[in-house]
Amino acid sequence: MNTKGKLEKVYKYALNVEFDNSSKIVFFSDVHRGDDGSSDEFARNKHIYNYALNYYFKEDYTYVEIGDGDELWEQKNFEHIRNAHAVTFNRLKRFYDTGRMYMLFGNHNDRYRRPEAVKKDMYYVYDEYIGDHIDLFPGIKVHEALVFKHKDTNQEIFVVHGHQGDLLNDQLSSIAHFGVKFFWRFLHIVGFRYAASPAKSRRKRHKIEKNYSKWNKDNGKIIICGHTHRVRFPSPEEGAYFNSGCCMHPRGITCIELDEGQISLIAWRVHTMEDGTMYIRRTVLVGPEPIENYKNHTTVQQNLEKGESEYGL
Repeated sequence: MNTKGKLEKVYKYALNVEFDNSSKIVFFSDVHRGDDGSSDEFARNKHIYNYALNYYFKEDYTYVEIGDGDELWEQKNFEHIRNAHAVTFNRLKRFYDTGRMYMLFGNHNDRYRRPEAVKKDMYYVYDEYIGDHIDLFPGIKVHEALVFKHKDTNQEIFVVHGHQGDLLNDQLSSIAHFGVKFFWRFLHIVGFRYAASPAKSRRKRHKIEKNYSKWNKDNGKIIICGHTHRVRFPSPEEGAYFNSGCCMHPRGITCIELDEGQISLIAWRVHTMEDGTMYIRRTVLVGPEPIENYKNHTTVQQNLEKGESEYGL
């Protein structure tokens, strides 16, 4: 199935979530939490990410994870991931326990399309420190997509990971998974990168981005994705395909905030004071822009290099 057909199907069956101009939502994608070993690219940013989670919880945001939150291609045992990043999961649990968390699956954690796998891994986990099973996310549902619908204006925001319609990472994902698990994972440890990943292939990224921009043009709805690991924040005349980036970048993490009807692209990075003290700073890269400015528009030709050249990512 091509990208257009797959997206139409995913959109049709997406979970609908109501929001309004008082809502505060943060979108993260491609966290790729691993086992804290040498191939875990999230490990270098875990403190930044944990700090950001604490900020968004205190500021009463709803947390939305747009797929590939856990790196289940390289590490099949979720329990190892949870134990390696217990602090992170404890902070995520606060969102879940207060009804402020939505989780989507991507290609690297697509086993969570099966409810039985979600139940096995995520309802309860074994805590090696206390020697017993404890609650993690009991009853959680992991979705393929969400449609946030404004209760006053009916404006919609379609949220999906972005691998849908990408042949190797969707219909042939079992082959890609096999290659990463038994081949690329070990090359990854010594510095090689997965060559078929859209995050590493400019050609694949551009193809995916064009497909999603076209869907936006044809449907006139805001779409927020991940998958390519490259941020995208268009001006209203450029369309409404957004990308939240990833949490694996060497210089920090990125996300998208929706705060009281306005959307912004955010970076969290480590900075240094004159005395050498290091601190984590939230920086607004683009925005805020009222989402109503993206309503009922059509897309024009986009500058697909903007995510790298203008934002320095």
